[in-house]
This record gives sequence, C-alpha cells and structure tokens, in this order.
Amino acid sequence: MLFEKTKVVRSAEKYLALGKIPEAIKEYEQLVANDLEDLTALNMLGDLYVRVGNKDQAMTCFGRIAEHYREEDFALKAIAMYKKIERLRPRDPEVAEKLAALYGMQGLIVEARAQYLIVADAYTRAGESRKALEVLRNIADLDPENTDIRIKLAEGYLKEGVTSEAAKAFIVAGEHLVARGAADAAVEAYARALEIQPNDQTVLNGILAAHAARGTADEAVEIIERAVAENPDEADLLEILARAYISAEDAAGAERVTAELAAKDPASYLRFVEVAHLYLNAGNLDAAISVVGRIVEQMLAAREEGALLELVNEALARNPEHTQALRLLVRIHWWQRDMDKLRAALERLLEAAEAAGLVEDERYALTQLTRLVPDQPAYFKRLQELGGEVAEASVEALPDFQWAGEGIPTFEGVAISGEAAEFSEAVDSSQTDTFEWNTVAAPPDPSASFADLDQTPTSVDDSAAMTGRTEASGSGFQEINFETVVAEELPSDHGLKKSPDTDRETMFRQELESVDFYINQGYADIALDTLELLEKQFGSHEDINLRRDLLKSTAAPAAVSGPTDQMRAKELADAAGFNQVQIESTPTPQSAPFVPATNLAAEKRPAQEPATFGRGPVLDPGLADLIEEFRVAAEDEEPRPSEADFETHYNLGLAYKDLYMPDEAIEEFQVAAGLVRPGDGTARYLQCCNMLGHCFLQKGLPRLAVMWFKKGLNSPGHSEDEYQALRYDLGAAYEEMGNLDQAIDVFSDVYGVNVSYRGVAKKLQQLQERKSAEKQESPATR
Repeated sequence: MLFEKTKVVRSAEKYLALGKIPEAIKEYEQLVANDLEDLTALNMLGDLYVRVGNKDQAMTCFGRIAEHYREEDFALKAIAMYKKIERLRPRDPEVAEKLAALYGMQGLIVEARAQYLIVADAYTRAGESRKALEVLRNIADLDPENTDIRIKLAEGYLKEGVTSEAAKAFIVAGEHLVARGAADAAVEAYARALEIQPNDQTVLNGILAAHAARGTADEAVEIIERAVAENPDEADLLEILARAYISAEDAAGAERVTAELAAKDPASYLRFVEVAHLYLNAGNLDAAISVVGRIVEQMLAAREEGALLELVNEALARNPEHTQALRLLVRIHWWQRDMDKLRAALERLLEAAEAAGLVEDERYALTQLTRLVPDQPAYFKRLQELGGEVAEASVEALPDFQWAGEGIPTFEGVAISGEAAEFSEAVDSSQTDTFEWNTVAAPPDPSASFADLDQTPTSVDDSAAMTGRTEASGSGFQEINFETVVAEELPSDHGLKKSPDTDRETMFRQELESVDFYINQGYADIALDTLELLEKQFGSHEDINLRRDLLKSTAAPAAVSGPTDQMRAKELADAAGFNQVQIESTPTPQSAPFVPATNLAAEKRPAQEPATFGRGPVLDPGLADLIEEFRVAAEDEEPRPSEADFETHYNLGLAYKDLYMPDEAIEEFQVAAGLVRPGDGTARYLQCCNMLGHCFLQKGLPRLAVMWFKKGLNSPGHSEDEYQALRYDLGAAYEEMGNLDQAIDVFSDVYGVNVSYRGVAKKLQQLQERKSAEKQESPATR
C-alpha cells in the first residue's frame, strides 16, 4: 500500500488538536518508519514519548537526531538535542561525555569542563581510576595555559602509579610556564618530571630551557653532565650538554663537548660557530679563530661561506691586524674566486705580518701577490730578501686558473680542483587554503504549515523547525508544539468567554512568573525592575511585596547569615510560591540551572542518582579529592571572554530557538548579550535584544519581551531599518500584553516612517477597532 505522507501528517495533527496523544504517537511512528530523514517528525515523536512517560523511547529519538547533527558537523544543533536528553536523564555520564566533546569543539571551556567533571565523578564512583584520570586530562587539554590544573593532574597520575603520564603532564606544564615567563615554576615542574624519568631527553631539554630563562644555565649543565656520564654513547645527550655550556657562556666547556659531539656526529660541526662567538664575546680572539680554523673547509664545501665571512669579519673588527683571521679571509675570497677582494686581503695580510714580524705569513702573502700582480717588482724584491717563495703556496692554483691535478684543496696549499657542483631544490609553494563553513539555520517561518512536511528536507538546514505546525489559522487547528501538547492534557475552559478582569488577573500571574524566573536565575536587578513595572500597572499587591521582601532578604550574605533570617526568607519564598529559589547562595546566570517558573510542574521529577559505570560505588578518596580540586580551580578561574565566545553562545541560542527550546535559547542569548555592549560599532547587542524579545514572546512573557525590545531601541549606532523592525516587534509585544494604547503609539511611529511596512496600516486599523469595541462595553459586562 502506498504511503501517503501528507495524509498521515494531517491525521497526526488532528489527534494532537484533540489531545489524543497515543493515537498521534502511532501516526508519527509511521512517519519515522517510512522517512528516516524526517528529523522534524522524529523530534515530535520524541516529545510525545516524553508526554506519555516513555523516556527511553524519547531519548532514542533525540539521540538519533543528535548523532545526525554531530556527524554532519552541526555541533551547536547536536548540543541542543543532547540537552533535551540531559533533561530526561540528568548527570548521565554517557550524555555528559558527548556534550563535553561538543562544547570543547566550540571553545566553551566552562561548559565542557562541567560535563567532563560529571564523567570523571562517575568513573571514580565505579572504581575506574585510570579512566577518570583520562577525563581529567581532557579537562586540562581544554585550557593548556592553565598550568595549575595540569600539575594537579600530574599529581593524580603519581598517586595512581601512572608515572609516564605524570611525567608528560609535568612536561606540558613546564613548557607553558617557560612560554609564560614563569621560570621558577617551570624549573620546579621539570624537576618533578626528572625524578620520574632521569635521563629523558625531552625533560633535559626542558630543564635547560627553564634554567636558561631563569639565568641559571650552569645548574642545568651539572644536571645534564650527570646524564651524559651515565650514557656516554648518546650523541643526543652530548648535543644538549653542548647547548647547555653555550647557554652558560662557558666557551671552554662548550668547545670540549662540541669536539666530542663532532667525533660522534660530524654533521654537528656548526655548533663550533656558537663556540667561536662565545670566545669573541669573551675577547679571546686567538681561541675564536682557532675554532673557526677547524671547520673552515667544511663550511666552504657546504656553501656556508657567508656565515664564515661574517664570523671572520667580526674578529677582524676587534683586531684588524690579526694575521690568522686574515689568512682565513684570504682563504674565503680564494674560494669565492673574487680577484679584487683576494688581492686586498693578501695586502692586508702582508702589512699585518710585516708589522708583527711574522716572516712565514709575510712570505706566503708575497708569494701569492707576485703571481696575481706580476707587474709589481717591489713584491719580487721583498720576497727574495725573505728567502723566496713558499713552496706550497707557489703550486696553489690561482682563482682564474684551471687546475689539472687531483684531490680536494686544503688551506695548507693543496690545489683547488675547480668549482663545486651547484645544488638546487625545487619547492612547490602552491598551497590551497581550505575554509570549512558551518552555519546554523535561520529561525523557522512562523507561517509555515505542518502539511509542508511532505517535502523531505535535502539537508539539515533545509529542515523546518523540530516541532510541527498547523496549516492556515482558518483550518481550525492551533499552533502545535510540545508545550501546547502538555497544555491540552490540562483542564481547559475552552468555549467560555473570559471577562476582562479574568484576562487581567491571568496577565498579572504570568508576569509574576517572569519575576520568579529572574529570581531563580539570580537576576535580582531585573526582577526588581519588573516588580516596579507591575506595581505601576496593576497597583500594590501582596504577591509583589512578598517577592520584593524576598529579594531584600537575599541581597547580602549578612541578611540570611543567621538561622532566624534564613527561616524568614524561606517563609517568604513559600508564601510567594517559588520554593525553588536558593536562599543560601544565589546562583550566577552562567552556572545556575535553568528552572523557569512557568514549567515548575513539568520539571519536578523523582530524584535520580547519578549514573555510574559498574554495580557498586567504590569511591577512591584521593581521586575524589582531585576531582574536587579541579572543580574548585574551575570556580576560582577568571572568565576570559572573547569574540569567539559571543559567536558560539549566540549561535547556540539560535540552535535552541530552532528546536523550540526557548528556555535554553534565552540563557545563551543572555550570556551572549553580557559579552558585548551597546554602541560597540557592531549589531551584536541589538541582535541579542531582538532574539531575547522573540523568545520571551514565545514563552508568553510579553512584558519581558518589551523590556528587551526597548533595550535594543536604546542602543545607538544602528540603521533605521533595524530600529523599524524593533519598533514593530515592540508594538506586537504591547498588543499581546493587552496594552492597546501603547501598541497603537508604537505602530503609529512605524506607520509614520513607512506606511506600507509589514501591513502596519491594517494593524493600526484593527487595533483602533478593538479599542473602540472595548470602550463600548458596558460596566456590567466588565
């Protein structure tokens, strides 16, 4: 039989409108069975399972959606779905671990850490200490700069006997401490690692870096010398020791160790350059040139004559007549085949040798000059006076000659064999920059119908909202979501005409619930402002006074410091009907659990024990203490908001709003609004105000929507189009409050700017007609 999706959808909507939840569930089960990609139907089915108390099936539905979003890299939507599962199974370690990973991907360190602590606690209670420590390592990895957490983790590994992981944690802490400039703490961290792994090269390198940053490289030398003594054949240890001597500015020690290193690893000859610089800085030119003489041929062969020339010139700058340095200069220019510079270097050598009485050096210079410039008889005459040519120099090929002999030239006079081969390396510099885009779908169109679901979404973003909606308003169906399904099961006065006094009382109670919400979330200032507005509109009332007294009693710790004061505060809370408020410590907006007053009945569940891995809790006291230290460290840590924080919280709010989770959406938008400020040159604050206004309208709290729309209108630096949109939304909020006069005023402002904006002319006409009809009602009707 052919499956007719549209027919099944309409049938499900009909059952929902009639409050027949089991029948609606059967229809949605058909939809899901025949269209595995219909995430909207799957989400609705999960909500209905929750309504009838079938939490396991509900979590299965939500889990499928969450995994789909996670696999498609829609992390924020995946978070939103896992939060729905978390409502049904609080502190479940499996859910917490998935949420932690997703939060970590979004850079939400505080949220990720809170979830990981749930997982670590569960593993600890199950006696899985190693796994608990792995989770704590994930917490440390969330914020690599937090070295205190890393060191606590290392201590935990040590207590559990996991020495290799303890050493790694100390090393990572040391690396970040060095980078931060905390040299003393870095030395201590590396010392702890060295106790665990005495001759580890990574640890020894770290010790050298830490001591060098502190200016005590000589202490690192002593430590590394002991390691070399125990492992004399390790060339890598010799290399670390050579660098340690160089950092300690001990030239003699550096030369000795570098010679040993070069004997084991000839490729390390360039370390002698650093040794030569140490001697130069110490003013010991003879030692510096002696060191350079050991590597001149290797450097020339490796085409490193530039670095060699720089070193020789540095020596000559200190003593222009140093003959050995001049001999090296001659050798370099001979290799370079630079006739002019070679002649100049030989002439300098000749003058220096003559002044110092160094006959052999003078004869060498004259021998080469007579060959280079044979038209200078003075050179021949002086050379004969000194005993004639130097035999080795006389057979050394001149730069512009072609040598026909064999072998590789040496500084002592072996002939040059010709130019060394040129080497070139082709480098592919082409790189492709890849950008990965991941966006959150825009809020759903309120005018979309539930029947539109017969079009299977082609992607996650193409899907409509996660709860169904009815067709046109004239069809007889109301908008349907999870909250309305719950409402349909409650006693209804459908068909009875409510009097204006009843509407006024209902509105008053709704606004009181908004006050309860803010008290529960710790927003005392907003709660007081709202109470003031309520008093102006509805007059003095006992419930308003009770809440105001409660806020005063919890305003300062001293106010509830004594048992009598606490009892009084609780009495006030009981009288006001919101016992969920924490009297002893008001939670912060960031960390407080979101328990809106309007959903208290739905949120009350039997107490559940935290899920554990294993049968019986085997709590390791040491590990439990470590987890508590992680928790305390997280609470004490100063938040570091960033640009990415705003984007993440705002986009997460959009994801929650998309999935009809207004409570969570409000929380995220409030956090995002707190990270920016009005007039910062961006539209971020205004966007948050707009979203918060719409979320509160969705929850039936128009007064709070008015407050946020006004905040947006009062923020400077935005376009007229943006203000116009907020004015229209503000007018709609006033209309929902029943405040027709202010609604008309605001819509009139919109009309004055653009008479055709979103049908504002018709809206004004309707409001004027409603106002006239109300005026015509008799006092008896009222």
